[in-house]
Order: sequence, then structure tokens, then C-alpha cells
Amino acid sequence: MDTFFSKVNSYTTLSEESRRAWEAILVAKTYKRGENFISEGQAPKKVAFVVKGLFSQNYISDKGEVVIKTFFPELRFAASVSAMLSNTPGLFTITALEDTSVLEYDFFAFKKLAGQYMDIATFYINYMELHWIIEKEPLEIALRHDPAGKRYESFAEKYPGLVKRLKKHHIASYLGITPTQLSRILFANK
Repeated sequence: MDTFFSKVNSYTTLSEESRRAWEAILVAKTYKRGENFISEGQAPKKVAFVVKGLFSQNYISDKGEVVIKTFFPELRFAASVSAMLSNTPGLFTITALEDTSVLEYDFFAFKKLAGQYMDIATFYINYMELHWIIEKEPLEIALRHDPAGKRYESFAEKYPGLVKRLKKHHIASYLGITPTQLSRILFANK
């Protein structure tokens, strides 16, 4: 629980009353490797804070290939926020790539708390601004314009710990290239 609130407090400082209210809706849960936290087509309702382990958010392309949109390692919040905000079935699946321990909570109960406690609302705004605007836009531009080698270098710089934990096909899927192309990039960088 301390890890969770330490992370929350990196976005804004919560009062003790807000902490207790949020703590009351947290549930500890474990997902085995390969198990889905959220499945495509499901109307998601939960947010998971990754305590230990690793999730990926992915979808199946028109060609039937798994495309990884993002990774959620330790200290990240995993969810299909756009589906929850629009109250529609999610377009993505979130899968445990390793046995993963989380603290999860109901998104709609959280939204009620954000309406009651200004510091929880501030956390929500700060989190969304950082991860959905500041971090997301440069990534989307890079995926459209940067060559594969540069995208790999950026990924390796941003997530050095993940490079060692992920299989090559996971990284290739995230970068939008084939495992063979990734092998060529890795060989060229030796």
C-alpha cells in the first residue's frame, strides 16, 4: 500500500482523509503470465496499479498480428481509460507478460472520489496530462516518422529494464516491425 500512495503522491500530495477513502476501494490481486486483466470487447471498469510484474496493452491487427500499444511495468497504472470514459467496449486487451501483482480499483468509484476530494481530482488531472498528453504525443509522432532503428534506440533509452525482460517479438510488436527487422537492428548495434 505504501508503494501505491508513494506513487500517487509523486503527482500530488493526498490528505489522510483522501488516502483512507481511496484505500477503501483498493483490492490486491495477482494475474498469472498470459492471463488477461482486460479483454478486447469487454466494457472495462477497473484500473490496476502494477506492484510487481508486467502488463502489455495490445490489439489484433487486420492481418491477425498482435500489436502492442504500450507496456505497464511496476509503478504504472494500467487501464483502458478511453473505453471507461465513453462507457463502450474496449478496443484493447491488457495481458500479463509475467506473473503480475496489482492493486486494482473500480474506475467509477474512483471518479466519485475525484468529485468529493479535490486532491484526488488533482492527481487524476496531473496523471492524465503527463501520460496521455506529454508522453503520448511525441511517441505517436515517432511511430509515424522515425526509422525503426531510431525507435528502438528511444525505446531502449526510455525502458532499459524492459529490454532485458521482454521477448524480441514483444519489442518488435511495440515498434511496429518484424522480429527479423529487430534482430538486424540489434546486430547492427553490437
